[in-house]
Amino acid sequence: MTFRSKIDRPFLMLYGAAMLLIAVSCFWPFFFDDDMPLSAAIILISIFIGTITFMLWLLFGISYVFLDNHLFVKAGPLGISIAYENISLVAPTSDILTGMRILSSRDALEIFYPKAFMGSVKISPAEQQRFLDELMKRVWLDKFHRSLL
Repeated sequence: MTFRSKIDRPFLMLYGAAMLLIAVSCFWPFFFDDDMPLSAAIILISIFIGTITFMLWLLFGISYVFLDNHLFVKAGPLGISIAYENISLVAPTSDILTGMRILSSRDALEIFYPKAFMGSVKISPAEQQRFLDELMKRVWLDKFHRSLL
């Protein structure tokens, strides 16, 4: 089961501002250098396209995938596996400026587990209650199965 990340307007505005700054930085030389070599133009356009593509991949590629033994948190090419057995606490949070975060909304959840960088990861599933229900079911089932062994 896969859940997408909720995307807030402030995140879209921040990404838009960053992309505008990158565009200005890459295309500024075109306005002031009449004799720009073709190779320099190709390099600048390639940097612009590559950077914007990577940023969009990170923003729109955020997903939270429930697998058999773990939750896979993914953002573009980056990913974290969180074993259900290691999850100790899940709590709502609005503190999105600190810690490890793979989110695009201020309406976030913080998942605590011992192997996490800084102790937790912050995520923002679009369907938060459905996500929590599925997570709690899987964590409970995992703990139940381990207690039987």
